[in-house]
Amino acid sequence: MIRTYLHKMKGAGSSPLKVVPGNAGMGFVGGLVTISLLSLLTDMTSAVWIMAPFGASCVLAFGIWDAPLSQPRNIIGGHLVSTFVGLVYFHLFGDGVWVVGLAVGSAIAAMMLTKTTHPPAGADPIVVILAGSGWSFLVTPVLVGSVLIVVIAIIINNLHRHRKYPTFWY
Repeated sequence: MIRTYLHKMKGAGSSPLKVVPGNAGMGFVGGLVTISLLSLLTDMTSAVWIMAPFGASCVLAFGIWDAPLSQPRNIIGGHLVSTFVGLVYFHLFGDGVWVVGLAVGSAIAAMMLTKTTHPPAGADPIVVILAGSGWSFLVTPVLVGSVLIVVIAIIINNLHRHRKYPTFWY
């Protein structure tokens, strides 16, 4: 029984990922434009427009644009659902060690139940709780930033003749 369990960890074969320089270039441009724009908006205004999980969202939006977890519903919805969960836990229970863990676990479950799973958004409750964020964080940077990522992903991904983004909206 233990041997079977440990054997599953062995894996099989090699990575199915392929190196396509053109795709790497599109990923570079998408990440550069998106994060630079969010950083510029942060510098130009009194609002925070950027957070670390957005960098990971760019990896999905521009690197594996055709994956289900990279679609607009998942990017925007995942960040909104996960951040909302983090804000609820923070405002009800504070910033204790167990609160962070419960918030992340609950955010994962909530994203799965709402079909908005987006791995980078799993970090949103950590950001919210460690920063002591208020409810406005749900709008700026989360809603505005995630919408901006999707808009730029639509523009940049569709410049390439072999890409079609998004593959679905709902």
